[in-house]
Amino acid sequence: MLFVASSACLASAGGQRDCNKPVYLTFDTGHMGVAPLVAEVLARQQVRVTFFAAQERTQEGDGSLGEHWAPWWRARAAEGHEFASHTFDHTYWRGDLGDAKNPSFRVRPSAGPREGQEYVLTAAGYCEEIARAATRLQTLTGKPALPLFRAPGGKISAQLVAAARACGYAHVGWSPAGFLGDELPSEKVSNAELLQKALRNVRSGDILLAHLGIWSRKDPWAPAVLEPLIVGLKERGFCFRTLREHPAYAPSAAR
Repeated sequence: MLFVASSACLASAGGQRDCNKPVYLTFDTGHMGVAPLVAEVLARQQVRVTFFAAQERTQEGDGSLGEHWAPWWRARAAEGHEFASHTFDHTYWRGDLGDAKNPSFRVRPSAGPREGQEYVLTAAGYCEEIARAATRLQTLTGKPALPLFRAPGGKISAQLVAAARACGYAHVGWSPAGFLGDELPSEKVSNAELLQKALRNVRSGDILLAHLGIWSRKDPWAPAVLEPLIVGLKERGFCFRTLREHPAYAPSAAR
C-alpha cells in the first residue's frame, strides 16, 4: 500500500513536471490570518508559489515581515517557494513628478510610520522601498529574493517601472483572469462565483493573484476557494510554477 501511494505521488509530481500548461500562483501579504491554511494547502497539493511581501499590519504579531512570522517564512523557503518585494511599507504610487531623466513620485503607504500620508519619493527612494523588503525577506528566509516587485494595488506608470528597472527590479502584475477576487466584497461576489469564474477563465501562462488575508472581505476566500481551485486547475491539465520559471522573468532571476 505504501509503495502504491508513493508511486502515485511520484506520478503526480512527474505529471506536474511534464505539464505544458503552466500557471503562476502568487500571493501578496495581508493580515496573515489565512497564512497557516495557505501553507497547509500548498504543501498538501505540492504546489510552489511566489510570495510578494510587505511589512503590513497583521491580525497577530508585529507585521507580516516581523519576528512573529519569521518561522513561517523560513518554512516556506525550505519548501521551495520564491519571494519578491511588495515595497516595505506597502507604498502606493499616486502620480509621477519630474521627467524621465529625473523622476520622482507621489506615494502613499498603507503601513509603516507614514501610513496614510502622501509625500514624494525620488527614484532612488522608491528603489530603497523595494530593496528594503527584498533584504528583509532574505534575512527571514536565508534565500535571496527574486529581482522582481509588485506595486501595491498594481498601480504603476511607465516612469515608475523604468525607474525600478534601472535599479534592478522588474515589475510583475497579474493576468486579467488571474485576478482571483479575494479583495472583492463577499456581499456582492460569493466564493462559489469566484471559484467558477477562475476555473472557467484561467489560461496557460496566466499569473494568478491572491492574498494572505484581506481585512475587508467578511467571508474569507482562501478557506473556501484555494484548494478547490488548485485541484480543479490540475484536473484541467494545468501545472503550477514559480516566477523563477516564468519565461519573461527567468533570465532576471538567474542573474
